[in-house]
Amino acid sequence: MAQQMSPNRSRKSIKKPRQRTQISLWLATLLTAMMGIVNLLSAVTPSLPERRDWLELFFPFSIRASGRVFAAIAGFALLLLAINLSRRKRVAWWLTIGLLIISIVSHLIKGLDYEECILASILIVQLILMRQVFTAQSDRPSIAQGIRMLIGSVLFTLAYGTAGFYILDGHFKVDGQPMNFGFISSILQTLAMFFTEDNAGLEPQGRFAEFFADSIYTVGGVTLTFALFMLLRPVLLRHSAANQADYQRARQIIDQHGQTSLARLSLLNDKTYYFSPSRQSVVAYVAKGRAAIALGEPIGPITDRQETVVAFGEFCDRNDWFPVFYEVLPESLPLYDELGFQRVQIGEEAIIDLKTFNLKGKANQNLRTACNRLTKTGHTVQVYQPPISDDLIHSLKPVSEEWLRAKQGSEKRFSIGWFDRDYLRNCFIGVVYDSGGRLVAFTTLLSGYNQLEVTVDLMRHRQEAENGTMDFLFVSLAQRFQQLGYEGFNFSLSPLAGVGTTPDAQRIEKGLNYFFEHLNQFYNFKGLHQFKEKFQPRWEPRYLVYPRLADLPDIAVGLVRADSGDRLLDYLKPGT
Repeated sequence: MAQQMSPNRSRKSIKKPRQRTQISLWLATLLTAMMGIVNLLSAVTPSLPERRDWLELFFPFSIRASGRVFAAIAGFALLLLAINLSRRKRVAWWLTIGLLIISIVSHLIKGLDYEECILASILIVQLILMRQVFTAQSDRPSIAQGIRMLIGSVLFTLAYGTAGFYILDGHFKVDGQPMNFGFISSILQTLAMFFTEDNAGLEPQGRFAEFFADSIYTVGGVTLTFALFMLLRPVLLRHSAANQADYQRARQIIDQHGQTSLARLSLLNDKTYYFSPSRQSVVAYVAKGRAAIALGEPIGPITDRQETVVAFGEFCDRNDWFPVFYEVLPESLPLYDELGFQRVQIGEEAIIDLKTFNLKGKANQNLRTACNRLTKTGHTVQVYQPPISDDLIHSLKPVSEEWLRAKQGSEKRFSIGWFDRDYLRNCFIGVVYDSGGRLVAFTTLLSGYNQLEVTVDLMRHRQEAENGTMDFLFVSLAQRFQQLGYEGFNFSLSPLAGVGTTPDAQRIEKGLNYFFEHLNQFYNFKGLHQFKEKFQPRWEPRYLVYPRLADLPDIAVGLVRADSGDRLLDYLKPGT
């Protein structure tokens, strides 16, 4: 029988090849950027006289000058592509190879600069040897659109310049002589604007003619830049909802191995699923920009966890994404640390221990007062078990809509549920009725899979609800589930709570603590934390696990997009 590799040895064997590959990748990126700078400097540096004299025998000045133009353009493009090479973009690899070949030809024509040619040739060899590293795909529809845009930009710029020169006949001189442009000469002059250093002797006469000549470069530059942008775009998930087969497979795994309420939220239709190579584990994620954000951790056998994390990272690399894990448990952090991930605390979960929960003592005086007052005024709490009837869901809707209007917001997604009939039908629902039997508040609760715990999800009430209504609701629910034998009552994540409060906290965590303390007017993080604190829960930290510090801006935007369902930010297409 083969000897099983130890976890530590396995993790080291994973990290070493990655480190070597990363070093080679950064070296190729650095050399490509250097080649771009060399091209730009060479384009504005005079050629050596003896080489120039020899080239004059074979190439006229206009061709040698064009070599400088192409060297400068290639240099600028190489600087842009260097960033995309670091992202392992396959399209960037092809474009870089092509531009390096153009650079070699340009350097030979403009001044027989064989030193630059040798550097470009070495870089071509290195990139060819590393071709297996560049596996990150671009978005195929965007590539097609980019190619169409590239062709269209050339044709449009040519048509724009041709029409302009033809219409503005008499507004230009060429080599000091007034020029009357015909159709063919207009085409040739437009081409000369891009491929000759002196614009083929063109001299605009007047401000309008100068503006038109400059606008040709602007139109061409903007359209070509947009075409390059489309060619290098990361893969976009245009239909994020999983197909039925993937959903059923994910549900089987989650039913068997799910632990927390996040597992139930993983089955909502905003998630896409990645399955481990063994097909025993699943990652529920959303892809926004370049961030593939997993809700919680991989769900499956714990023995399959490491392989799933590594394989998910490789899957993200192929799509020009980076993997992110949201709300990671503290006991899982050593695995991610060993695999080279970074982490930051994002908040704490408030969990009531139902085995010891009671309303005795001075600390619970306010809760007792609220419960006694609402009980005397005839308020009652009713708990409904799934499946929830359509009639109840219909009666909850006005309360939900009133609450959303009061908050001047819309439904959130990703790490919480939303008012959806199919979702609500499978929840526990706690409802508060006033003395007249009118529904004034409700909450949805998710049960843990393989543990006796319920987790609060939606919390909504009418504007005229009595003070203490939500206290009354949650005390009643905690007591009810306590009687049913449940061990925990989870108030879910309290964002930014407990973040950056310890002396050894990271700088970024201390920065998040500033938001928690001073920006309460934008989102009531502190008020939500204080509400949960009244129930004297134990606080358990939750973490965001991510590859690099530089990825955090993309992750922040991705989380906002995932949370809002892209209703507000989709048109921005961040990270692309």
